[in-house]
Amino acid sequence: MTLSHNISLKNYNTFGIDVIAKNFITVTTIDELREAIKLNPKNLFILGGGSNMLLTKDIEDALVIHLNIKGKTIDKEDKDYVWVTAKTGENWHEFILWCLDNEYGGLENMSLIPGNIGTAPIQNIGAYGKELKDSFIECETIEVATGKSKIFTKSDCNFGYRNSVFKTALKGQYIITSVTLKLTKKNHVTNTDYGAIENELANQNITNPTIKEISNAVIAIRQSKLPDPNKLGNSGSFFKNPVISQTAFEQFIAKFPEAPSYRVSDTAVKVPAGWLIEQAGFKGKQFGDAGVHKNQALVLVNYGNATGQEIWNLALKIKTAVLEQFEIEINPEVNIY
Repeated sequence: MTLSHNISLKNYNTFGIDVIAKNFITVTTIDELREAIKLNPKNLFILGGGSNMLLTKDIEDALVIHLNIKGKTIDKEDKDYVWVTAKTGENWHEFILWCLDNEYGGLENMSLIPGNIGTAPIQNIGAYGKELKDSFIECETIEVATGKSKIFTKSDCNFGYRNSVFKTALKGQYIITSVTLKLTKKNHVTNTDYGAIENELANQNITNPTIKEISNAVIAIRQSKLPDPNKLGNSGSFFKNPVISQTAFEQFIAKFPEAPSYRVSDTAVKVPAGWLIEQAGFKGKQFGDAGVHKNQALVLVNYGNATGQEIWNLALKIKTAVLEQFEIEINPEVNIY
């Protein structure tokens, strides 16, 4: 564990934003993490896979702690289920592939989501009708103020749509060090009727898909729509899909009857943010090196040397245009720093 200074974070965030961390340290064990916290407990910047953030400025006052704690264990299993714990620095997609190799089901719809295990509960990541909370048992954390370990159960986490207690009431107070999930070993409960999964499987002449085949379908869909962050800087979906009241939806759909929608409850409806952004005329548009991806309007991209502030300015322009045209507010899914 070595404290470094004036380190570029360009290779530590999937947008490829070149900002400087005045003080930077990588930790590979929980003991190192505890020691690192003591260096600047009042002002920490926790960096995982760098996939769900937009950096708009240099980090001068906070100590940047890069979590590179690896490892996964099988805690227990019976004939139907397995309980697996993965450390915070494990790559999410690589973890899913390991699960699939072992015939563990439940995560296949979330294949190819960028980032690491440790940030998954913060965002309650999800895709194609599945969310982390569906398989979540608990996560272990370190309390920043005391350095003590604390377990959070599913109910403790207060999961919502792309949300958790770690983004709200307890933001910045705990660092997730591992996540425990309960996965199926057989009789997998699959979900193929969300988005384009069913069509992709049909194109491959698959009628009774395995969890591996569902994962492959999701990967094919995502690769056709979403740019590879290693080739074009991005953080995946930049905006959350807005959920509006039934009353607001009735007014909206009366004006825009062609709009797609997904019912969330008897009183709430989700409207795809990508559709709103595309209709507002931003899909495929480029503003300097900041732009909106040509295949998926939800994705903002860095075409080369865009600053985080330039990408954020574009996001604000999109947000304003959507609100003016549709009277629906869209908000970022990524964290802005």
